[in-house]
Amino acid sequence: MAEKPIYVRFEVSRELADRIYEIVEAARDTGSVRKGTNETTKAIERNNAKLVVMAEDVEPPEILAYLPPLCEEKEITYGYVPNKRELGSAAGIEVSAASVAVADAGEAKDELKSVIAKLEELKE
Repeated sequence: MAEKPIYVRFEVSRELADRIYEIVEAARDTGSVRKGTNETTKAIERNNAKLVVMAEDVEPPEILAYLPPLCEEKEITYGYVPNKRELGSAAGIEVSAASVAVADAGEAKDELKSVIAKLEELKE
C-alpha cells in the first residue's frame, strides 16, 4: 500500500468510502454538490458545505493540504475516498475531481447524518 498523502488525517474503510460516493451521487441527483477544489473551498468559507470529500490520489498532494484545517476551523465534517476519477463520476462530471462539497444531500439526508457521525468518530 502506498504512503498516504499529507492531507489524509485518518483511514476511511472501503465500505465507508462507497457510502460517501453514494451520498455524492444522491446529492448530485436530488440535492446540491460543489465540484472541484475552488468550488469546495468557497462552499466551506461560506458555511454552505455539509460534507467535504477529498480524493486520496491527488497529485501534487499540496492541492488539498489546506482543506482539512479549513474544515476544522469552520466545523465542517470531511472524509476521503480512494479515487479522484470515481469522485468526479459520482459528482456527475466526466473528469476527475480532487474534492467536492455536499451542500444539500437531498434524498441522502439520513445517510449523510450516519456517515458524518462515523467520520467524526474516526477523526478523534
